[in-house]
Amino acid sequence: MRVLITGAAGFLGSHLSDRFLAEGYEVVGMDNLLTGNLQNIEHLFGHDKFTFVKHNVYNYIHVSGDLDAVLHFASPASPIDYLEHPIPTMKVGSIGTMNALGLAKAKGAKFLLASTSEVYGDPQINPQPETYWGHVNPIGPRGVYDEAKRFSEAMTMAYHRYHGVETRIVRIFNTYGPRMRLHDGRVVPNFIYQALTGKPLTVFGDGTRTRSFQFYSDLIDGIYKLLHSDETLPVNIGNPSEITITQFAEAVLKATGSKSEIHYIEPTDDRITDDPKVRRPDNTKAMSILGWEPKVDLETGLKETIDYFKTRI
Repeated sequence: MRVLITGAAGFLGSHLSDRFLAEGYEVVGMDNLLTGNLQNIEHLFGHDKFTFVKHNVYNYIHVSGDLDAVLHFASPASPIDYLEHPIPTMKVGSIGTMNALGLAKAKGAKFLLASTSEVYGDPQINPQPETYWGHVNPIGPRGVYDEAKRFSEAMTMAYHRYHGVETRIVRIFNTYGPRMRLHDGRVVPNFIYQALTGKPLTVFGDGTRTRSFQFYSDLIDGIYKLLHSDETLPVNIGNPSEITITQFAEAVLKATGSKSEIHYIEPTDDRITDDPKVRRPDNTKAMSILGWEPKVDLETGLKETIDYFKTRI
């Protein structure tokens, strides 16, 4: 069995590469390294079943030989990244998705799209089931990411319905763990870096926004099960344990033993514009179809993540 993983040098793509190699697959990893890092996959160089190709997926994709699956994980995923690279974010979600789907069609391969809970926007219902259509500002600064993923889902379903491509869509909720970039702007690396260096933990707004954090290994397991299921419609994969950003900051302080304070600030840029006030997955579908549910608690996941970041500071 042979798979292509786009975005393979990223946080999730690198862990996916590890999982599929461990399952005996041959893996072709593809990344243009805009936000990916070769350090995430350097341990795979020399592996007889791993090949890396530096390539931008919104250019035509060519892979020699057979493929059993294409997993499309290429995309900036942090607000800092997609605010800095808005057009590449849109292009990788549109042209890149079409190229990856076209390759899957040509190879007779399954196609799995990495979508996101951001397709729900700033939701008006909580938790969010897959049947919820979302509440998204298409012309706001975050729209370049939200709408790119919504387009990706629509294109994926079009290829499934019109061309008969066997497709899967995973809607990923906030995920953390080793190999996140230290300064990618997301709350997990931000808080851990600030706590470990004795800086104040900066919370945007009043700290009452909620998130539900899942450890990367739970997500990777859910993705693997989804690929091998028969479900073609989107499936939420996330941890339903919802906490406020203030509570998460307190958990980081406890896990690091840091004496840092929590500072509440109003950002002067677009990072919090249209930022969801709540975020929590309805996992009913994943539990019933995949037999999946998260296993790693926040305390355990934070410890492993903090240990990783200690080696990067």
